[in-house]
Amino acid sequence: MAFRLLRVASLVPRRTPSSFISFRHYASLPPRGPYTKLSSEDIDQLSTLLSSPSASLLTTLGESPFAITEGELAQFNVDWIGRFRGSSRVVVRPRSVEEVSRVLRWCNERRVAVVPQGGNTGLVGGSVPVHDELVLSLSSLSKIRSFDPVSSVVSADAGVVLESLDAFLASKGHIAPLDFGAKGSCQIGGNIATNAGGMRFLRYGSLHGNVLGLEVVLPDGRILNMMKGLKKDNTGLDLKQLFVGSEGSIGIITGVSLFAPKRPPTSNVALLALPSFQAVQDTFSATRQHLGEVLSAFEFFDAAAFHISKRHLGGKRTFESGEDAPFFVLVETSGSNKEHDDEKLQNLLSHLLESETIADGVLAQDASQIVQLWSLREGITESASKLFKTYKYDLSIPVPSMYNIVEVMRARFADAGLLHPEGGGPEGAVRGVWGFGHLGDGNLHLNIGVDTYSDTVQRLIEPFVYEWVSEHNGSISAEHGLGLQKAPCIKYSQSPLAIELMKQLKSIFDPNNILNPYKFVTV
Repeated sequence: MAFRLLRVASLVPRRTPSSFISFRHYASLPPRGPYTKLSSEDIDQLSTLLSSPSASLLTTLGESPFAITEGELAQFNVDWIGRFRGSSRVVVRPRSVEEVSRVLRWCNERRVAVVPQGGNTGLVGGSVPVHDELVLSLSSLSKIRSFDPVSSVVSADAGVVLESLDAFLASKGHIAPLDFGAKGSCQIGGNIATNAGGMRFLRYGSLHGNVLGLEVVLPDGRILNMMKGLKKDNTGLDLKQLFVGSEGSIGIITGVSLFAPKRPPTSNVALLALPSFQAVQDTFSATRQHLGEVLSAFEFFDAAAFHISKRHLGGKRTFESGEDAPFFVLVETSGSNKEHDDEKLQNLLSHLLESETIADGVLAQDASQIVQLWSLREGITESASKLFKTYKYDLSIPVPSMYNIVEVMRARFADAGLLHPEGGGPEGAVRGVWGFGHLGDGNLHLNIGVDTYSDTVQRLIEPFVYEWVSEHNGSISAEHGLGLQKAPCIKYSQSPLAIELMKQLKSIFDPNNILNPYKFVTV
């Protein structure tokens, strides 16, 4: 069995707001809080806070010059997968941190609820309104402010799209320390606000280590500037860490200073077919041993996820004999010496073949084939969205039991008579359950595909999934955050004392509770 060249297939198209085809209100929305309901008179006042109101203000209220239709406002009201939908009638897109400050001060004084929004690529309902909150979009804050190649620090507005930031850094010989399938839409400020992980986590670590500075507008409009970009600053509490993963609940991130390592000049990618999840774990152990410092990614996905991606992408067979394997692993190396890295990878592949740990594999031979292999992994979420409505669960679970929850959920739906992958069955039947994720981080993405969302399926999933994860010493959110979906379920991962301290911090920063209410840690 030998590795062969990979043929190039089509790549995954980016999803646009126009592709939203149906919406669903979440099963149990919290009631609207005691917030001011905006009127056309408020729009006139908001317009005075903005340097270019015609470009920065969108509303369905009244006959103002900024009026648009509800359909045009849908991209701000609906989440990326069409599961959560609010009814905001006002969107503000400030063009500077000063404008963000003025708008927040105005909202705080009038007790107007605000939802900060970046690229709106979140999966737990954290970036869209629950009711009629004002949406504050960071999309117009999109400038790269500075870059220091000596210290490898880049400073940028929060609204810079991750793919654009990485392209800028690539032109300087550096790399963004994070990467996602949604990199063409997500924004760096939103990434930090949700403490997103992604596929470079294994190599470069979490944002808590890579964020060197933040600029944050507090709920009362004060601007907290922590943009020194220092790797060492031991003067008091490291306040910026409070905002990493805070989901816009205690302040709005408007600027970031980020460590941007040197971009490795050489890269290799192999896609492996494996006979069992135990073989996936054995391959990970062997990969760390053989590749050491050049290992940059280790992603796994099951057969269901692989075939969903292939079904959407099309193209010819990927493997000679491994197309029907139950598990697949993508291994990436990044280094500075191609000869050295190639030798390490070849030794690993030889070991895996000789030990029969893997069933088959392909090795990319050039940059286009690297993109092709990565598209199979990055395209899973996009491909599934074209085929199903999807319940998504982002979980941290100890690696030996990580995949068990996928099998448990398949059996749970089958026992209930709801698992019908070939079609048919009752309304809301489950068409598939699949798992993929970042094995090196203990991060599983559990996905459940249906034709239509239903309370019957919802009740079979929640709170069962959270209870199972808690019993197995895991976390109900590895990298997607809590948002609206998981806010009531934080008790499965945090102690009562920890939750109480979080609520106290929220009250200190946001006593009027105007920022992203109903979500994250609710007060």
